[in-house]
Amino acid sequence: MEKGERSKEKGVRSDEKGDSVHKPVLLNEIIGYLTDLPEHPSDISYLDGTLGGAGHALAVAEALKEKGVRHLTLAGLDRDPAAIARAAVALQGKASKLILENEDFRNLDRVLDKHGMKAVDLILLDLGISSDELESSGRGFTFQKDEPLLMTLGDPARYQFTAKDIVNGWEEEVLANIIFGYAEEKFARRIARAIVIYRSKKKIETSMELAEIVKNAVPPFYRRGKIHPATKTFQALRIAVNDELEALREGLAKGFDRLAPGGRMAVISFHSLEDRIVKGFFKDKGKLGADVLTKKPVTAAQEEISSNPRSRSAKLRVISKNKNQNK
Repeated sequence: MEKGERSKEKGVRSDEKGDSVHKPVLLNEIIGYLTDLPEHPSDISYLDGTLGGAGHALAVAEALKEKGVRHLTLAGLDRDPAAIARAAVALQGKASKLILENEDFRNLDRVLDKHGMKAVDLILLDLGISSDELESSGRGFTFQKDEPLLMTLGDPARYQFTAKDIVNGWEEEVLANIIFGYAEEKFARRIARAIVIYRSKKKIETSMELAEIVKNAVPPFYRRGKIHPATKTFQALRIAVNDELEALREGLAKGFDRLAPGGRMAVISFHSLEDRIVKGFFKDKGKLGADVLTKKPVTAAQEEISSNPRSRSAKLRVISKNKNQNK
């Protein structure tokens, strides 16, 4: 299941109080890899680079406490200020020192420098877009709601362009390359052509409007598939708007650089482009002495998939930094 397909998830409701409706994936596996350490120091620092609903962070904090960690420094980052606000409530009293920043994990080095942290023991990056974003952001991530076509994970005012700018202003060839390159959509050229024809008559404004254009552009058999025909196009536009793949490369490099000797980094990806980047990065670090703890990606058990369909495409990879490793 690709990221965009998560909009088909059933049973998601917005809470009137603004509480998170997001279910963290591979939760037990994350707890195991990040808290079952060879040594259990009394002081541990943990960086969650994609805080979201704070489900992973809360569970890791509680598990570390049970294992005897007396002083936990928990740093949480998220592009969405609403996620930071929810996390502030959920994580209150769960760490000796709580640092929450409305920031992209590609800038984790800035956050650590700001708070005088030279290194961290544990890092988690959950690359999936949360159910909270789909359900209540109002920024056009889902084609089941008619929302402004933004697709920004953070404040739109901080972005150079939005999905609306891309579909209404970028050249047809560039559109096709984005849709194919960032989502491996086999009908990318047909979709790009349809977008250009449509926008010549009327500007594309909303998510449902774009979804209908894509649906009408692809062959009938493709519309009858298991996922909505616009799923990959939406994924590609979101990746382009948020520069997600380059952000991942930067975040991995900076995260591993700031990982303490013996520390662990866990990354959950949701589509093949992300997973290939993570796999390649871990492989390169393994050649330099790091211990790749997941020889194959860890995936969700059937029980979790049944209760949380979005976990079906989740892949977890974990690496540990050798105590004598500098790179």
